[in-house]
Amino acid sequence: MKKYPIRCPVTAYLSVIDGHWKPLLLWHLQTKPLRFKDILLRIPDISTRVLTEQLNEMEEDKLISRRAYKETPPRVEYELTNYGRTLLPGLALLREWGIQFLKDNKHTLHPDSEWNQKIIELLKN
Repeated sequence: MKKYPIRCPVTAYLSVIDGHWKPLLLWHLQTKPLRFKDILLRIPDISTRVLTEQLNEMEEDKLISRRAYKETPPRVEYELTNYGRTLLPGLALLREWGIQFLKDNKHTLHPDSEWNQKIIELLKN
């Protein structure tokens, strides 16, 4: 993926999480290490090719670590590094903004989203 010139702190942050899927990958990896197939289950719209590319870029940027186990069948887990965890507060702010946006614009949410019911519950509060 093309990296753009970093000209301010915001572009520095964005250059590291550049791409549609990296913020979601960071968010899903925050609680525990995940295997490739488990990530695909959590993010069903991502292709295996793009997931592989995004994970490789995140590993190069030291946001995640990849651990391969010497087992049959082979097992690989991806985990957030301490450095990767430093991005989570910014993502939490984006999530809160997104929740408010979805409350105000529920029609924009994909009909298959697990958030449809969550937003209805949040609107009751």
